[in-house]
Amino acid sequence: MIHQLCKEIETAIGKQPKTPKDFDQLREMIYGRLHSYVGRTTLMRIWGYVDEAVEPRQSTLDILSQYLGYHSWEDYQQNVSLQQERQSSPVLSRHLNVPETLKHGDRLRLTWQPQRVCDVEYLGDLTFRVIASEKTRLQAGDTFQCSLIIEREPLYLDNLRQGTCPPIAYVCGKKSGVCFEFIPSATQT
Repeated sequence: MIHQLCKEIETAIGKQPKTPKDFDQLREMIYGRLHSYVGRTTLMRIWGYVDEAVEPRQSTLDILSQYLGYHSWEDYQQNVSLQQERQSSPVLSRHLNVPETLKHGDRLRLTWQPQRVCDVEYLGDLTFRVIASEKTRLQAGDTFQCSLIIEREPLYLDNLRQGTCPPIAYVCGKKSGVCFEFIPSATQT
């Protein structure tokens, strides 16, 4: 799994580190984003540039996982395992067919990693309004359209409207997918 973590970091930075200078640049990128230090030699060992049979420390793997947006190395491993399970199973997970399942005023809580939470209200005609959100780009008052929500799969929003900005398409939970649950509406509380 460490090899896969390295490949994902290479994708994120747009290249494979091959020289000491590349590892210096990676070290600086990690520090610039997280203000956490990982030594050049440590990075070179993890990538196999230096041939030493030393297992990386948990704290180092945590930092590399955080660089990709995960909470920790354990969180990264769990997400990779979930992705592998999803890829090996053609069965459709728990899902909501919006026009068949929801009625005007129904509310959902959408959650995804790392620690994103977004409460939405269904307005009808495949349209939702954001009621509240934490650690997401979505903000209260934003509206979007969506016709299908599949548990633990990315959620594709269409026609996302945020203030006076032109509408855009947006994806929630690209890495680990989105979970959903019904929450009481304002009239039920």
